[in-house]
Amino acid sequence: MSITVSNLSKNYGSQRAVNDVSFSLHKNEIVGFLGPNGAGKSTTMKMITGYLASDGGHIDVCGIPVETTNILTRTKIGYLPEANPLYTEMYVREYLGFIAGIHKVKSTQKRVEEVIELVGLQSESHKKIGQLSKGYKQRVGLAATLVHDPEVLILDEPTTGLDPNQIIEIRDVIKKLGEHKTVLFSSHIMQEVEALCDRVIIINKGKIVADDKLNHLKKGDMGKHHVTVQFKESIKVDMLESIEEAMHVIASADNSFVIETTSPESLRKKLFEFSLQHQLNIISLNSENQSLENIFKQLTT
Repeated sequence: MSITVSNLSKNYGSQRAVNDVSFSLHKNEIVGFLGPNGAGKSTTMKMITGYLASDGGHIDVCGIPVETTNILTRTKIGYLPEANPLYTEMYVREYLGFIAGIHKVKSTQKRVEEVIELVGLQSESHKKIGQLSKGYKQRVGLAATLVHDPEVLILDEPTTGLDPNQIIEIRDVIKKLGEHKTVLFSSHIMQEVEALCDRVIIINKGKIVADDKLNHLKKGDMGKHHVTVQFKESIKVDMLESIEEAMHVIASADNSFVIETTSPESLRKKLFEFSLQHQLNIISLNSENQSLENIFKQLTT
């Protein structure tokens, strides 16, 4: 495991910000870490990186305990916090060289040029950081995160301030990095998470409320789904409402019906049984997977 978090907790006074959180991340895995504001996302990320001490539980990064050897674990981690800290009076190359020096990177100049190209900073690399747009400042932060070639990346809202084209470019960079690194990736943009991540962890009020493959979450019975069925014959809504799994039925055109359910697989089976029982012909039968946005809303409200 690249990251193992066991029974992690953190208190701010009387408030329990993180409450008995446990999960593991494998190498070459990009995992979306989601939650509403104040849910405990950033606090958990800071504890993994060693920048914030936990009040309970245990964290391993690349098999090394963070609690006792966080100087060593920091060499394994590249961390981009939500508030991207930069020395705005320094030039881009000067700053990246400075960060590389802290990490004792060999061939500093060569590595600085590699990360500048990797994050698309070539056109702005001759400027002072304070002269850059917010989007390019974010790229400098990402380059600094990568300069020591860490095994684990902790990225807290890495596309903040980027325009749509820049988001796509940085998304491609993160996807490429995920081929040989472990990435824990936080974002409020659900489409971005769906494009990048195979697995999603959702935290709410300090507790993990979901941890699964994205396609499993979408296909699961945890929330409301819509099943659309079209019959050759004309039937009434109340006939379909008699099916136990049908929570709500809406009639559409051409003998079509949209049925709300929490058990889409079972409903489809019952619709086939229903059609045989009433000697009906089903022309089409489709079910819509939930969007990540809907799943997020159901679990956090």
